[in-house]
Amino acid sequence: MKRTIHLIVPVLALLMLTPGLFAQENAQTDGEAQPNASEEPAQPAETAGGGGGLGFGMGLTFGVSSFENPDTGEVETYQLLALRPEFVLGNFGLGLDLPVNYRFTGGDNGDEFEVREADWVPDSDTSFLELYLPKFRYIRYGQKGDDVYARFGGIPGATIGNGFLVNGYSNELYLPDRRIFGAVFDLDSALAGVKYFGFETMVSNVAAFDVMAGRFYVRPLAGTGLPLLPNLQVGVTVAADRNPYYFAERDPDSVYYDTSTPNDTALMWGLDVRQPILSGDVLSLAAFGDVAFQEDRVGTMVGAGGRAAGFLLYGAQIRVTQDNFIPGYFDNTYDRRRLERLAIFNGDTSVAGGASWLAQLGFSALGDGIVFNTSLTGPFTTSPDVYPELRSTLTVAEGIVPGFSGLSAEASYTKFDIREYNDLVSAENAMIGAQINIRSGPVVISLLYDLTYDPQASGGDQWTVTSGLESTISF
Repeated sequence: MKRTIHLIVPVLALLMLTPGLFAQENAQTDGEAQPNASEEPAQPAETAGGGGGLGFGMGLTFGVSSFENPDTGEVETYQLLALRPEFVLGNFGLGLDLPVNYRFTGGDNGDEFEVREADWVPDSDTSFLELYLPKFRYIRYGQKGDDVYARFGGIPGATIGNGFLVNGYSNELYLPDRRIFGAVFDLDSALAGVKYFGFETMVSNVAAFDVMAGRFYVRPLAGTGLPLLPNLQVGVTVAADRNPYYFAERDPDSVYYDTSTPNDTALMWGLDVRQPILSGDVLSLAAFGDVAFQEDRVGTMVGAGGRAAGFLLYGAQIRVTQDNFIPGYFDNTYDRRRLERLAIFNGDTSVAGGASWLAQLGFSALGDGIVFNTSLTGPFTTSPDVYPELRSTLTVAEGIVPGFSGLSAEASYTKFDIREYNDLVSAENAMIGAQINIRSGPVVISLLYDLTYDPQASGGDQWTVTSGLESTISF
């Protein structure tokens, strides 16, 4: 396994790094773009919304999935049969996921049939709601950035405000083993014809209400005729994890697992300001800043970002933080680093503060059919416990690649503790995910791959690899 990983990782990493050195996690064309947000990637199996039409589709999926046995730690392989119906009405969409993972085991001929009970039978670790709510793959209304936006189910990337506390949080890190039913809801008063206030909310798990965040913002000068200033936003964000130990049963031998931790809730809040400066389709620019509080530690940030030449996505930040303050505390890797973050939050593990930077650069081409984003963060001065971190994402929509009209793909590469150039293509301290889809008529073949390196994993195996092959027939 280790040899295979070292062959796969450099190839995937180089593919992700080739288009650029840095990139932005999100930039929209309007003047109120969120330059460090993480836009939801296109979901190949999710019917596009919009318009006023009525639509219904049915997907029948066959495939192979692998799961880690929580008792033995071994990876078990199952055959997959799933029904995935979808319903669309205007801006509203709903999709279900009804899987049956099965395998033939035992007996002289291996003909005993076994269905994976964890998909349908609640146990001491999984309640009825935690098990059955995720059968709703998604429920959504509108798109991110609309005056009204709601999404329930999987959260591929949620950012609140400027992203200084909640930056690209995802509740999908344990797929396909565990699907989480979360919620995102945004509302802007522009819906009523006035742009004075609005709010953004996010709940990672409706069945548990563990990770939650909300932001309320106002536009204090919206009623004036002053140039630029009517779009000025001033907001306050509150974010918390009420149960950082939610996934702790997966690795009770971790050095971070300590149920005697004096504070088992991570609560933080912050103030932010955002000023759109340019709002054209060819060139957009917004300036922003934050001051946030994690316990008695303070962190500040100023930055700017937007779009240039209609396709270039850019952004930059300067951050100044006290010891044990973590910018972007709830990020795209949070669910796999909860106890590590809690140890820092409680002061059990020390991380030096100081001045640091974030650089973002990327591109969006062919009508956002190809989007490549990279962000790189690091301290201005050498620190023994703080090193640069890299995150890259690539999305290729269907119909973009010449000669392969049915090809679409998504890939992500997150790398921690970059101490030298060779670390960029090493599997250690990395998280890699990829999905490649090939459509031919009503048939879609999908290849899924996910790799996570955990230096604190029990049992001596620091790599967690999940993969799957699915064939879906749409009716």
